[in-house]
Amino acid sequence: MADINRIKKELKDCAKDSETSGLEVKLVDEANLLHWKGAIKGPIGTPYEGGIFRIDIVLPSDYPFVPPKMKYDTKIWHPNISSESGAICLDILKNEWSPALTVRTALISLQALMSAPEPDDPQDAVVAKQYKESHDEYCATAKFWTETYASPKMPGLDMLLSMGFGEEKAKAALLKCDMNVDAAMEALLSEA
Repeated sequence: MADINRIKKELKDCAKDSETSGLEVKLVDEANLLHWKGAIKGPIGTPYEGGIFRIDIVLPSDYPFVPPKMKYDTKIWHPNISSESGAICLDILKNEWSPALTVRTALISLQALMSAPEPDDPQDAVVAKQYKESHDEYCATAKFWTETYASPKMPGLDMLLSMGFGEEKAKAALLKCDMNVDAAMEALLSEA
């Protein structure tokens, strides 16, 4: 059974230092302590700088003895993160997890991974190949994806989010419609 007191403490600890660490977490639903959404700032001096990356966090029922399940909701171009699904290849989220670790330490590890990719242990082979064979092209692509998908402010995005559209769908519609909010809204409504 998940340690509810520990989970509440971890939530409080994450909220306490969001300004200094660049990490942010919140519950998806106040009634469910096991599903969180996290956000991390792209590390300075990397192609991810300036981006805000959203992470889906699900704590298993036997947490903290089993690692949290994390994946990127924000699309990212990185050798250790799937450009399709957001799945993460990071040892502490698998066999190197310890109950001494926390969601906060896992998020900090994700930030560190963004600063120092491990292309020899990839989650996304295409990105890893580009990272190793054409590093400048990798950096340009990662920066473009950061500006496209992780920009904290995309004109019209807040309005579409306030209407209940999901962030990824809203961003995709805006990009497809050349940032025309009315056209994006029409496209999203026609899908519904």
